[in-house]
Amino acid sequence: MVTLCIIVVTSVVSYLSFNNVKLGEDLILWPPAITRNREYYRLVTYGLVHADMQHVFFNMLTLFFFGRALEPFFAMAMGATGFALFYLGALVVSVLPSYLQNRNNPRYRCLGASGAVSAVMFAFILLQPWSKIFVLFLPLPAIMYAVLYVAYSVMMSKQGNDDVNHGAHLWGAAYGVVFTLVMSPAVLPIFLNQLTHPRWGFGP
Repeated sequence: MVTLCIIVVTSVVSYLSFNNVKLGEDLILWPPAITRNREYYRLVTYGLVHADMQHVFFNMLTLFFFGRALEPFFAMAMGATGFALFYLGALVVSVLPSYLQNRNNPRYRCLGASGAVSAVMFAFILLQPWSKIFVLFLPLPAIMYAVLYVAYSVMMSKQGNDDVNHGAHLWGAAYGVVFTLVMSPAVLPIFLNQLTHPRWGFGP
């Protein structure tokens, strides 16, 4: 239910912001609003608005598949609000380096839940490294997809020639792994054991 609530709220707010410029501007991560006006809520609300329908659709679709598989795990470890707390933390941690780097840049804007979704996806991969993930309709082991995802994000982050915050994707992925291991250290030996015993085809 937590995953569905996040999806519904994010989708509704994103849709409303497409036709309400002021709403989007009030929620987006704009460094001067935080640095000068202390609007710290923007470190979370930027994840409620997206560039277009395709952006919000793919983020929420990914969140649906991986979030619903992860939610019971966090509920057992942290209680009913565990997954919500994990997701909110992912929003903040994934974008914080970008904000600090651009805190004096009035031209910088950041929006979208991609960093938090990356955290969800990598937490899931840590739990089920051999699950099947479809990339352009091609099935890949989750652990292989993780390696390719990180390599691509690092490469694109260095090039910096598009409008995608690849750094947030990387920080989100790192947060997903570290948070899960800190919360449940027993996950690490289980993960390492699974790597040596492939079970291809298991998924969310």
